[in-house]
Amino acid sequence: MKTSTIKAFGTQAAENDLELLTIERREVQPKDIEIDIYYCGVCHSDLHTARNDWGGTVYPAVPGHEIVGKVKSLGSDVTKFKVGDLVAVGCMVDSCRTCHSCEKDLEQFCENGFTGTYNGKDKYFKETRTFGGYSESVVVDEHFVLSLPENLDMAAAAPLLCAGITTWSPLKHWNVTENSKVAVVGLGGLGHMAIKLAKGLGAEVTLFSRTPGKTDDAKQLGADHVVISTDKDQMKSVFNKFDLIIDTVPYEHDINPYMNTLTLDGTLVLVGLIGEFENNAVSTRPMISKRRSVAGSLIGGIKETQEMLDFCGEKNIVSDIEIINIQDINHAYERMLKSDVKYRFVIDMKSLKN
Repeated sequence: MKTSTIKAFGTQAAENDLELLTIERREVQPKDIEIDIYYCGVCHSDLHTARNDWGGTVYPAVPGHEIVGKVKSLGSDVTKFKVGDLVAVGCMVDSCRTCHSCEKDLEQFCENGFTGTYNGKDKYFKETRTFGGYSESVVVDEHFVLSLPENLDMAAAAPLLCAGITTWSPLKHWNVTENSKVAVVGLGGLGHMAIKLAKGLGAEVTLFSRTPGKTDDAKQLGADHVVISTDKDQMKSVFNKFDLIIDTVPYEHDINPYMNTLTLDGTLVLVGLIGEFENNAVSTRPMISKRRSVAGSLIGGIKETQEMLDFCGEKNIVSDIEIINIQDINHAYERMLKSDVKYRFVIDMKSLKN
């Protein structure tokens, strides 16, 4: 298969900084779309993959799965898009499309494993992994390409492709409406989107915070209330209140204090933590007493992601971002580890092309 060489930013080893690389992209196949990348969001998963925090990274690695841009060229069999369309690509670029999950539009749960936008098993180039959006362009099967509403700011829309869908999917799965009471744990890239989307759906939204310092920011984002989780009296005041809690905290923490704030049949959904609760076992007592549940959720399928983007277009919902040049990505990673961003970095890819 013919390929073309393009510029990208990636790393050759876990201990290395990201740097300028050249990578190969396949020529456009009949169902493919070539996308000229304008902006790419920066996710914690990018950093973890680059540094092999989860194991399994194959180098060289080029992160980036919050991609927005314009269609540059089309395969002969593409029917959904035309050259110049505003489009987006999220965390997946392929799946088997035949298993039970894929047939239900749940490609993120593909029983044969979906192909990640980066560090995924590339069916075209067996010796390498997929390369992500820290690059000039990308070639993706049209099934995994999404339409971006034209009224949305392109840069601020980029994080919707991961942070947005990661929080939207549980809101929809657990049927959040204007009658729902939703709480969010953690005010970062995921948490701020959970607040915006839940409020957009009409829910009454509360942020759980360990300190009062985030109260003003949370209310500006749309939260109706802020509860200080270290204050016993405040926690008692929301006993048996919430239909759904979305926990976005990306590290081990104790979820037991939140369990009694769930109402009958309420659910706490983990979307941030990847790992085990080694030191904080979950007590079953509050679960049994009110039929409460602890669940997990992973991004969303392509159909659901398009629905989320359309909803954001209708409500004019985007992420709060800080735009950076690709040359500043290593510094951005260090700042991200310190939560020194409100609330998502987005790379202006002109900085790579220039």
